[in-house]
Amino acid sequence: MSMLRSTLLRQARLFSSTPLARKSATEAAKDTIKNVDRTVSDAAVKGIEKGQQATAKAREAAGVGAKKAEANAAEAKYKTKEGLEEAKDKAQETKEEAKGKAYEAKEEAKEKM
Repeated sequence: MSMLRSTLLRQARLFSSTPLARKSATEAAKDTIKNVDRTVSDAAVKGIEKGQQATAKAREAAGVGAKKAEANAAEAKYKTKEGLEEAKDKAQETKEEAKGKAYEAKEEAKEKM
């Protein structure tokens, strides 16, 4: 009986009531397509995120550039105004000198007559 029993035990181990865990060609293709889709989607999301980061950096740089340009324009305006005031002062001095020389020339002409 022991021989019969050992044979039955071996055979019982070989017998299985669960279905085989094999995939059909269609299921394998679907899984492959899902994996490819997931990989492509992840790459697209990374690309979009990089684009958004680049856009944010460009906007920030443009904002800084605009502020710098505005500051430079204000400085140029100040320097122009300062130069204009200096030119006015110089013109006034020249005008006063010319008046003085004209008066002196007039007085000299009176003396000679």
